[in-house]
Amino acid sequence: MDRITAAQVFVTIAQRGSLTAAADALDMSRSMASRYLAEMEQWVGTRLFHRNTRRIGLTAAGERVLEQSQALLALSQQLAQPANGSPTQLSGQLRVACSQSLAQAVLVEMLGRFLALYPQAHIDLQTTEKTVDLVEERIDLSIRISNELDPTLFARPLGLCRSVVCAAPAYLQRYGRPLMVADLSGHNCLSFAYFGRSQWQFAQAGVSTDIPVRGNLSANDSTALLKATLAGIGISLQPWYAAAPHVASGALEVLLPGALPRELGIHAVYTSKEHQSPLMRALLDFLVQDFSHSDMRLAENTPERAPQSAPEQQR
Repeated sequence: MDRITAAQVFVTIAQRGSLTAAADALDMSRSMASRYLAEMEQWVGTRLFHRNTRRIGLTAAGERVLEQSQALLALSQQLAQPANGSPTQLSGQLRVACSQSLAQAVLVEMLGRFLALYPQAHIDLQTTEKTVDLVEERIDLSIRISNELDPTLFARPLGLCRSVVCAAPAYLQRYGRPLMVADLSGHNCLSFAYFGRSQWQFAQAGVSTDIPVRGNLSANDSTALLKATLAGIGISLQPWYAAAPHVASGALEVLLPGALPRELGIHAVYTSKEHQSPLMRALLDFLVQDFSHSDMRLAENTPERAPQSAPEQQR
């Protein structure tokens, strides 16, 4: 049997935590994956995993072989690069997760440009507001807006997401305009939450302030809150990329311009730095570059700009 494929099966089992999950990720039957693992153990002359009915874990020998297998796969990927450097020869499938609002605002267009460069590639885009489990849900890459990332995952920063407090003119005519952040406690604030109170964080004159807000509508979907804000139901804190076209049209007004809501980082998050396909590396590099060019759509027109290049880091 092919030892490169066997190494890939072994590494995927170690990453996914089960034979079945690895077989699904590699688009092969469980029995075939089991055969590759058995051949791998026969070649190295020892068991690579502890197995029981509930879980699978690497043996001490398996940990050593894992490093060697990852190095072997990295070398094989380098050798597989087309000699003429033609990008159109890259192929494969990637599962990408992203919030619905960010996907609609910028990511779908970015992926369209990427697929035009690599017509043999396929991307399965999953839009969700929850933080997905990359291993359990077989996600290759997740685009997350957050300042708090899982330290066991790798991340490449893509840019900054700035937000604005906004409301529809109809709401302001009925209930008035807040003149300072403390006034928000007396308004109907629509929050990204499930139940109860929420807090919005602001920076004024270099001082961070947490303002408790309440309202008669909360949601776990920022696009739903945006529609409610446009309908005049209340005030909301929206990403600038989502609010900008409605501010330009006059459908929304920006409130409290002297108070800056907390900025959030936009990151590309993934499980492994060593074991990446050429297509995955190409997508990461493309997104870093494309997000830097889209900064004015992601952040309000201020002097601060997202970095033009972003190094890889573990978070």
